[in-house]
Amino acid sequence: MKSNTQITEKNHFSVEGDGQSSALELLYKTTQIPKQKLKQFASYGAVWLKLSDKQKPQRFRRLKKVIGTEQTLDFYYNPGLLNQEISAPTLIDDQQQYSVWLKPRGMLSQGSKWADHTALYRWVEMNFQPDNQVRQCWIVHRLDRATCGLMLLAHSKSMAQKLTGLFESKQVKKAYKAMVWGQFPEESKTVTTKIDDRPAKSHISLIKHFSEQQVSLVEVKIETGRKHQIRRHLSSIGFPIVGERLYGDSSKDQQLKGMPDLQLTAYQLEFTCPIENIERQYTLADKQLDLIQPEAMEFSFA
Repeated sequence: MKSNTQITEKNHFSVEGDGQSSALELLYKTTQIPKQKLKQFASYGAVWLKLSDKQKPQRFRRLKKVIGTEQTLDFYYNPGLLNQEISAPTLIDDQQQYSVWLKPRGMLSQGSKWADHTALYRWVEMNFQPDNQVRQCWIVHRLDRATCGLMLLAHSKSMAQKLTGLFESKQVKKAYKAMVWGQFPEESKTVTTKIDDRPAKSHISLIKHFSEQQVSLVEVKIETGRKHQIRRHLSSIGFPIVGERLYGDSSKDQQLKGMPDLQLTAYQLEFTCPIENIERQYTLADKQLDLIQPEAMEFSFA
């Protein structure tokens, strides 16, 4: 039997069912983690149940169930992640069958096998319960963890299919604002550089120059949704996003006092509402963008 001191780091526990013990009892015997904590970690998405060798594991949150002899529990224990606290998202609009949220930086769009409580959809299921009823969520699109901005969540499988269809058929217009290094030209640019050998297209236009700080505020509209598309496209034409750690200009970022967050926000969504068949446009106000004010940027050239 393992003691608490032996499982203070990331571990994966696989436990066979005995046909008599509950999931909670089996996990406690294996880990000696307090039962209340185990219940919490299960609600956070760290426990999976495999019913047979022929079936894929499913996330398992209710530990009172007796686990059969052919069934297997997998507990992905990552104390750093399971104890992580995140900023709460902001509800922008609730249409019952779907809702619109402002996802803060640091919040995931979807979870992993280690947990999902830091993902938007799960946070909403746990914390947004109008009329004291859990509102189930389905993901229909994603934003990077480092990017804040508007996200849609579906609250039924049928609505998820409809919204996903809108995204797949490019009927959802998405616009972003980004603070980039350099003086972006007055004339708009369209970037079509492939990403991972797949077609990608971004339309970029200037909003405002900040000459003293040598940065520009730009708007980006995308026709495709490749991984890190905006970040990679802006960097490829010489205007990396401020605070961009993968494709940015670290020498310029390091001139700032305090490393800034990625200065990219998904600020606008426009689509035809599947419920009422009317055009809906959601636009963040300037104060909701979570972008640094160039006038307040402090440089250190030491």
